[in-house]
Amino acid sequence: MRGMQDMLRQAQLMQKKMATIQEELKTREVEATSGGGMVTVKVTGGQEVLSVTIDKSVVEAGDVEMLQDLVLAAVRDAMKKAKTMTEEEMSKITGGMKIPGMF
Repeated sequence: MRGMQDMLRQAQLMQKKMATIQEELKTREVEATSGGGMVTVKVTGGQEVLSVTIDKSVVEAGDVEMLQDLVLAAVRDAMKKAKTMTEEEMSKITGGMKIPGMF
């Protein structure tokens, strides 16, 4: 019975640590660019897009499809970086164990 209580206590501690890390990740930022730096996107570890910066030369070119592709590529890359950052931080707590629905 004692072993079960210890396991439950450890699970509760892990849960608290994970919640703390998730809150911290919401304040951490990652950045991605596309088009050789023509489009830059900043995203939080909480998957919130903070900013999109577009070089004037891309707008002046008037190629809307290219601009859309550059923005999409930068957003996807930033989201991927944010997800990777989250997974890395969580794996430090879980010891690499994948917990469904956590991240």
